[in-house]
Formats: sequence, C-alpha cells, structure tokens
Amino acid sequence: MKASELVGKTKDELNTKLVDLKKEQFNLRFQKATGQLENTARVRQVRRDIARVQTALRQQAEKRA
Repeated sequence: MKASELVGKTKDELNTKLVDLKKEQFNLRFQKATGQLENTARVRQVRRDIARVQTALRQQAEKRA
C-alpha cells in the first residue's frame, strides 16, 4: 500500500483499514509462534502499512484542528 492511496479516504475507512491490518498482524504473529508462517516479509509490510494508516489519521486530525 502506498501513502497516496490513503489520502482520499475518510476517517471511518482509515479506521476500518487499521483494524483489518491489526487483525492480520495478530494472525501473522500467531503463525510465527506456531511455526506456520511462510511469508516472513509480510510481517514487515503489515507493520509499515499500520504506520502509514496511523500517519494519515494524524494528518487528517491536524487539518481539522
């Protein structure tokens, strides 16, 4: 996901995306703990996508304030 994809989204859409990413992150951690994780690079991607969504949410909050 690119940061430019998040620019036009609403706060609700971003929050939904954030929840989905956090669920995926939990599932990936669970797979890693049980030795079932195949794509280890996905952990890093998800972590960075979460940061991008949080940054977009903060930027929107700054614009409104």
